[in-house]
Amino acid sequence: MHSFGYRANALLTFAVTILAVICALASLSDNLNVPSPTAQVQVLNINWFQKQPNGNDEVSLTLNISANLQSMFTWNTKQVFVFLAAEYETPQNFLNQISLWDGIIPSKEHAKFWIHTTNKYRFTDQGSNLLGKEFNLTLHWHVMPKTGKMFADKVVMTGYRLPEEYR
Repeated sequence: MHSFGYRANALLTFAVTILAVICALASLSDNLNVPSPTAQVQVLNINWFQKQPNGNDEVSLTLNISANLQSMFTWNTKQVFVFLAAEYETPQNFLNQISLWDGIIPSKEHAKFWIHTTNKYRFTDQGSNLLGKEFNLTLHWHVMPKTGKMFADKVVMTGYRLPEEYR
């Protein structure tokens, strides 16, 4: 009575509907997870703090970054993108954010880490605004799910200060 095309269309429509329902349930199940990440960053050394020929300040830091982001991972998590940013205020800008380090965490097994590194990206300010400047180090993360919306959060660590003179 029904043609092959009609039956194939009905079967495909049913399969896509079931797939959409499963994806929606997977996305909603992430709301049940209450992550409790921890992070700590230590500035071990200021390798150099100099004024560049173009008048900008540049800083090189040696950092210990330790974090436990395992609670971010559920069965729906594909990966977590994490980055460390220095944040400070200047007279020109209310918020300056400079990315110092980043990484991609592919699985829960890699989500507990300790890294001893120098800043991966240049810590440079336009002008001479970094002398004696207080700044925060903020560990940001973006959780990328297999299905559903991506979400982001951060941990702010305060109490860091740059020297009053160039080195």
